Amino acid sequence: MKAVLFTAPEQIEIGTIDDPTPGPGQVVVAPAAAGICGTDIHILEGDYARQWPTIPGHEFAGEVVAVGSDAMGIAVGDRVAVDPSLYCGLCHYCRRARGNQCERWGSLGVTAPGAAAELVAAPAANCVVLPEHIATRDAPLIEPLACAVRGYDVLRLAMADHVLIYGAGTMGLMMLQLAKKAGAATVTVVDLNAERLAAARALGCTAAVGSPDEALRARGWDAVIDCTGVVAAIEDGISRVGRGGTYLQFGVSQTDAVARINPYRIFNQEITIAGSMAVLHSFERAADLFAEGVIRAEDFITHRYALEDYAEAVRTFRAGTGRKVQVLLAG
Repeated sequence: MKAVLFTAPEQIEIGTIDDPTPGPGQVVVAPAAAGICGTDIHILEGDYARQWPTIPGHEFAGEVVAVGSDAMGIAVGDRVAVDPSLYCGLCHYCRRARGNQCERWGSLGVTAPGAAAELVAAPAANCVVLPEHIATRDAPLIEPLACAVRGYDVLRLAMADHVLIYGAGTMGLMMLQLAKKAGAATVTVVDLNAERLAAARALGCTAAVGSPDEALRARGWDAVIDCTGVVAAIEDGISRVGRGGTYLQFGVSQTDAVARINPYRIFNQEITIAGSMAVLHSFERAADLFAEGVIRAEDFITHRYALEDYAEAVRTFRAGTGRKVQVLLAG
């Protein structure tokens, strides 16, 4: 089969490799589409310790074409979205229901072959069967939505909270949609990209600005969410949290990034700083939200490329043009 191969930092090839076969409890999926996100770029840059080559693609959905023994509940022909998370189920954190902190944590498209390929093997337990009205090639959006749902599990937004979001890319816009759904009184979105700010306005944010100074709240914000991973935004965001409020680090920074905080203010104003990593007990809930139209594919997917054009898709993503970039693999 054809597959995208990251062969070294900044090296992308389209290669031919053996088709996967399903082991016990596994299925093989023919992906319809695979999304590109910041994690893929971090892998390509060599920021995450890993082995080469690797097949990226952790946001995907497709049709099941083969099933292994004990693949209960999934059949050939099922259209599925797939949670890429790979937990050992045995370590200290897995036993405490904190699989995203698994001591042997892995993910399809990160530590195991991903879906930027004609076929990918996945645990049957990670598959969610799609309802008829959901297009398979739109369903890769469920994975980033599941990450956003996990973020709100950590944040625990209260009704009528005032929310400030840094970044109006795919994740920032999903956080905007979920904040509105959760009953936020106002949602302010900050970005330097005029096109992305226009998208935030179209999705109903209270204000879309280049700096929080353009939409100041005298007492700060109840919840501040960083979706950029940029140190300057992180430091500014923490400074905007109001008394008793919460700051959520959701954006993925460089692994060696360091941000400064004022610890006395954290203490004195009882500010909570929290982090949210990937998916945890949130994929099926995200699939339900997607099926109910909480987010719409047409608001997020702006570019689709053929598998052979993966390098061009990466260039589009890095340029900040549009929002979600996908690689199409089937109909």
